[in-house]
Amino acid sequence: MSLDRLPGHDNGRPLGDAVSTIHGERYLAEYATLLDGSPAMRSILRGESGVGKDLVARAIHAASRRCSCPFIKVNCAAIPAGLLESELFGHEKGAFTGAHRRKPGQFEYAHKGTIYLDEIAELPLALQAKLLHVLQDLRFARVGGHGMIDVDTRIVAATNRDLEQALARGEFREDLYYRLNVVEIRIPPLRERKEEILVLAQRFLARFNEQYRRNKELSPATTAKLLQYAWRGNVRELENMIRRLVVLHDAEEVFDHLVTRRQQIGWSPSSATSPSADSLRDIARRGAQEAERKALAEVLERVQWNRAEAARILKVSYKTLLNKISECQLKPPRPPHA
Repeated sequence: MSLDRLPGHDNGRPLGDAVSTIHGERYLAEYATLLDGSPAMRSILRGESGVGKDLVARAIHAASRRCSCPFIKVNCAAIPAGLLESELFGHEKGAFTGAHRRKPGQFEYAHKGTIYLDEIAELPLALQAKLLHVLQDLRFARVGGHGMIDVDTRIVAATNRDLEQALARGEFREDLYYRLNVVEIRIPPLRERKEEILVLAQRFLARFNEQYRRNKELSPATTAKLLQYAWRGNVRELENMIRRLVVLHDAEEVFDHLVTRRQQIGWSPSSATSPSADSLRDIARRGAQEAERKALAEVLERVQWNRAEAARILKVSYKTLLNKISECQLKPPRPPHA
């Protein structure tokens, strides 16, 4: 089967066509086992930001027996931790302040289809435990509910983080990692797929010319620089650059200046993507987690581990406090021996 002929569409464009252009038919051939739609066939899509993980996830869904059922995307990094459980699993009326009516979660909406958990590494540890049980049992309860809901959905997860480092730091559950990682798909950055840059550029150019009623063409000089450029933002950056070239009159000069500047400062893909180099987001995340852990430990010690009192001081619910204690891996001190 060709990816060009996959069922399903995105914004009026065939999903398979987009993925075939960006990633080639090797994904369909190599990972054909995913296409049976079985809930047990879970996968993790790994790659830098902007490489097209969303499109691969949609293509997997579109080529499976689940293609006529919902494809639900949840960005785990974009939803506040306190709301994420309700977003995924829904809640009952009165489950918490503001829960005025029953609300189904995204897992229910994805019944018989596919749920795509983007930025899975950002999932709080306490919620990782609940997701693990859903993977094991294919059933869950809404927040504030007791009745169990059976769900038939295939899970596809994605991350741009180093999950092995997250495992080593205790930020991601090992058991959940092995449950999710039935099939791992690594999507290389665009700078390692040079043969696809001009194909993509022409597709984006045709789309934006039609959208903005222009008739722009790429000059030979710009075409050469597209191949020289390192594309740290991958497919997303290329798409935005072609949009600029179509819309703005001086976009080619701006792009030329950007390429020249990168060459002058000696930027190289290897220096920016060194495995040992932490991103600012990773550094900020670890700093915030350590500060939160320290503050929580200090309050618990002050109230001699009276959890109800600690919850009152910190102005959080008792359940949230327990989740935070679990996430921070805090344990009460052992009583002194008599």
